[in-house]
Amino acid sequence: MSSKKRNRRFIWLSLGPALLCFLVMFAYPLLRTILMSLHSMPGISSRMSDWTFVGLDNFTELFHNSVFLASLQNVGKIWLIGGILTLAFALLFAAILGSGVRGKRFWRSAIYLPNTISVVALATMWLQYVFQNKFGMLKTLFTFLGLHDLAKINWTSPRYLFWAMLIASVYSSVGYFMLIFLSGIEGIPHELYESARLDGAGSWQQFWHITLPLIRNVFRTCITLWTINSVNYFAMAKMFSSRMNLRTITPVYYLYDKIFGTAASASSVLNVGSGAAVGILVAILVLVTHVIMNKLLKEEAYEY
Repeated sequence: MSSKKRNRRFIWLSLGPALLCFLVMFAYPLLRTILMSLHSMPGISSRMSDWTFVGLDNFTELFHNSVFLASLQNVGKIWLIGGILTLAFALLFAAILGSGVRGKRFWRSAIYLPNTISVVALATMWLQYVFQNKFGMLKTLFTFLGLHDLAKINWTSPRYLFWAMLIASVYSSVGYFMLIFLSGIEGIPHELYESARLDGAGSWQQFWHITLPLIRNVFRTCITLWTINSVNYFAMAKMFSSRMNLRTITPVYYLYDKIFGTAASASSVLNVGSGAAVGILVAILVLVTHVIMNKLLKEEAYEY
């Protein structure tokens, strides 16, 4: 056997496991989901012989469905408002920790701690011990401070439920993105800051003209990750709703309800094909956002 054939064989043997995993774990589920979205199916485990081709009817039905449209509005607010709050706090904490504050390891662990707790446990904590209307932490705190109007707010009522859920989500997400920002900030040479200080630049000028430009690529990564988290928003929405609620429903929550149903489901007719169509739209949404972010925040290589 020639050396060229041996090299080719070695390459295929090396790529084989990765290629197999790609086909089984990604390509096949994606193609099957696309096919499912074009059919009406009696159940998720139904044989293909039981599928009925409906074309794009599932997609058309979604964009005429008030519940699904409400879920898109909710996930849009989660992405925009939640994203601004999460990334702003994450960047603030990362900048403080990156400045050499005392007890850096402790504060880094403390801020990241919520990410080590399951979403179900976090949601239960917020619902039962923070937002609880009779003896919750917020009610006790506002009463102690004499802010009786704020103490009367029922955070788990339909009027405030979405914002309560968003606060809990931001709290549970800041630590993760803080570590990403912190890794980017720590990669910036300290000599740049020392030179800026010698030139008379203050802390804000250093942050604006050195830190922000040099973590541009980190920002793009964080926005992409936050987009994925937002469109896949499910557990927190499920925990904050005893049944499907237009104020807290998200596309993935709607997908779950259409495919599997719930004991308190707002819809009585299951539609697996419609649920698959939601999955395809979610994937397209992430892809479009990623492309837009790549256009707006173009990757730049800096030489220090």
